[in-house]
Amino acid sequence: MSSAPLFLSSGDLIADRRYDFARDLQFRGDLSGAADLMAQAAELAPNFSSAWFALGELKQELNLHGEAIKAYRKAVEADPSDRHGAKLRLMRLGAEKLSDMPAAYVQSLFDQYAPRFEEALVKDLGYCGPQVLFDAVIAMCRDTKRPPLFKRALDLGCGTGLAARAFSKNVDEFIGIDLSPGMIARAEKSGLYERLVVADMVQGLAAEPDASFDLVLSADAIIYLPDLAPALKHVARVLRPNGLVAFTTETHPGDGVIIGEGFRYQHGARHVRDALAAGGLAVFALDEVSTRHENSVPVPGLVAIARKS
Repeated sequence: MSSAPLFLSSGDLIADRRYDFARDLQFRGDLSGAADLMAQAAELAPNFSSAWFALGELKQELNLHGEAIKAYRKAVEADPSDRHGAKLRLMRLGAEKLSDMPAAYVQSLFDQYAPRFEEALVKDLGYCGPQVLFDAVIAMCRDTKRPPLFKRALDLGCGTGLAARAFSKNVDEFIGIDLSPGMIARAEKSGLYERLVVADMVQGLAAEPDASFDLVLSADAIIYLPDLAPALKHVARVLRPNGLVAFTTETHPGDGVIIGEGFRYQHGARHVRDALAAGGLAVFALDEVSTRHENSVPVPGLVAIARKS
C-alpha cells in the first residue's frame, strides 16, 4: 500500500519536503539515505504518521527490524485508526499478537483500489476466486443430486460483484456486504444486487435475520479475518436448513492463523474445519486451490463447502 502524507503538524513544509526527498531516494535505490531523511521528517513532525510508517518500511528493507518496530509503533501513536496498517507489520514482525485488521486500513485500501480492482486482480494476478467457488458449488450439487439453484444468496466482502456475476444465473436475489464504500458503489453499478450494505463482515452478518439465505458466498474476503469462528457462527444462523456456505481463503502448512507476506491472514486447514464445526456446519469439501498469483507464483489456498443441517 502506498503511503500518502497524513496528519502533517501545522503545515510543516520542511517535514513534507524531506518526506518527498526521502521517497525519491528510495525509488532511486538509496535506502540508507532515504531512511535518514525520513527519520528527519518524522522527528520534525511527530504526528506525521505517513513518515513514521515509511520509515518503518525502510528500516525493514535494511533488516533493522528493531528500529522498524519503533517506527511502526510511532505511526500507530500518530494515527490510532491506523490507515496505513502499521499494526499488521508489527504482527508480521512478531511484535504484536494476532488481532483484527484496523477497519480504517481495510476501508482505505479498497476505496483506493476500487477503480482498478477488477483489472488489477483478474488481469495482473490471474484471480479466479469466483469461478473456483462456482465450480465447487456446482460439483457439490451434482454429487448430492441437488438442483444448483438458490432463491437468496449473501455475498460477503462482495467487492465489485465478481462472485455475484459468476452465480448470476443460479441465484434469484443477491445481498452484498462490504466494508468499502468505494467497492459498494461499483457493485451497485453492476445491477446484480437487491441490497448492498457498507459494514464489516461480522457486523453485517449480525444484522441479517435468522434463516434468511439459501447460499452464503465469500470469494477471498475472509482473508481479512483472523478468527473465522465468529463470522461462521453468524453464517450458520442466517442460513436456512440445508443451506450452503462456500468460501475461499489463503492457507499455510500449519494449523493456526498467520499473517502472510501479502499482509493477509492465512488459515490452516484445521482452523477452517474447527471454525465450521463450531458453527454447526457440516463440511462437504475442503480442497487445496490457488485463486491468485503473486510474483508469478500461485498463492496457496483452500476452497470450503459446508452445509447447515
